[in-house]
Amino acid sequence: MAYVISDECVSCGACAEVCPLGCISEGDGKYVIDADACVECGTCEGECPNGAISQG
Repeated sequence: MAYVISDECVSCGACAEVCPLGCISEGDGKYVIDADACVECGTCEGECPNGAISQG
């Protein structure tokens, strides 16, 4: 199951910078992960300073 970004996201962009596939982009008020492109590597989860990313 792909990772998801919760409403705890403050749009800092740290996750998007480290995603090896570039499947994280800025959405409306928070960043979003393209579930079809996500390979569940977990890199983004470890980078998020707010703990806003988890496996969905």
